[in-house]
Amino acid sequence: MKIKELKSGQGNVEVEGEIIEIEEARNFNKFGRQLRVANAYLKDDSGKIKLTLWNDDVSRFNKGDKVKIANGYVGEFQGDLQLTSGKFGKIEKIGNAEVDEKSEVAVDDASLEDAPMDESQDDY
Repeated sequence: MKIKELKSGQGNVEVEGEIIEIEEARNFNKFGRQLRVANAYLKDDSGKIKLTLWNDDVSRFNKGDKVKIANGYVGEFQGDLQLTSGKFGKIEKIGNAEVDEKSEVAVDDASLEDAPMDESQDDY
């Protein structure tokens, strides 16, 4: 599913994208439990959405990580859509944009090393 297709109140969504920003985490106490939350922004080729990271997920992910949210939930706060993995969903890292870009360059360089040389260029 693409980000632009998400609607408020939608559950069981599966989305992949890149985390392009993570705001500073906030700690708070709710019903005697210490909780942590941070807003992040997830983008794909169709748009971007606020992604709410809870507790351990706050420190598990970084800007540039490619992630997959399975069984996520889309809510709305102050007119903005927000995506979260919620109680029953999960979010997993599937890559890193910076590493993937470097890998593509490395593959291109490696393929050049194996390419046959044009022997007509040996006139030193």
